[in-house]
Amino acid sequence: MKININGLSVNIFGKPENKPIVFIHGFPFDHTMWQNQINVLSDEYYCLAYDVRGLGESYVGDGQYTMEFYVDDLFSIIKELKLQKPTLCGLSMGGYIALRAIEREQEAFSALILCDTKSEADDNVGKLKRSENINIINTEGIKKFVDVFVPNCFADETIEEQKDLFNSILTKCYKQNPIGVKGAIIAIMSRTDTTAFLPQIKIPTLILCGSFDKLTPPQVMRTMSEKIPNSEFAIIPQAGHMSPIENPNAVNDLIKGFLKRKL
Repeated sequence: MKININGLSVNIFGKPENKPIVFIHGFPFDHTMWQNQINVLSDEYYCLAYDVRGLGESYVGDGQYTMEFYVDDLFSIIKELKLQKPTLCGLSMGGYIALRAIEREQEAFSALILCDTKSEADDNVGKLKRSENINIINTEGIKKFVDVFVPNCFADETIEEQKDLFNSILTKCYKQNPIGVKGAIIAIMSRTDTTAFLPQIKIPTLILCGSFDKLTPPQVMRTMSEKIPNSEFAIIPQAGHMSPIENPNAVNDLIKGFLKRKL
């Protein structure tokens, strides 16, 4: 079922009486990146996957976004659907949103799953790279940006051995609204750093990282995990930054086991 909440396209799977999980996608993708996980989990859990504002089928507006707006959007979904202490599962940008939401109101959630993400804000080098990406979109178009950015999100072997999958992701990204994509870049590059809050996270936390992740490598995520009390950390083999897509079976097994133990 798909519904609209404050301009956000929210996709709902499973029975509302089950424990809720909210999936937050990465940049510059949409909610469909979680389909493999939803297929496995929706029999036992109430799964919600939405398109972050500016991406997928959610509203675009003027493209002037901040991370706080993204977190406000998440809380608006939780409030509208009256979700009782959902588990948050976010990848990359979705992880930034999840971490900031936990920092703002940890007691509203029962568990946290972070995939291929980090708590640190962009340093100066990162901000300059984001600015360059906005310029690429302005001068050469969304397709050029996608062709430059998205391959780095995948392991080389995924691109070579799962060509149809990779090309289908590219095609979806080509269709994103340039204003929304640039707005997401602005939100990401201006986000706050949540590292200092990590030791205060008390809810069960699972951290997953693709073995070939070039953007948030395993050592970066292992270090983050070590700062979160009692968190669990696992490396996903044969995967880059998009581990839930590249190796869904491994990710699904780890998430299912975590949820059964902790919820």
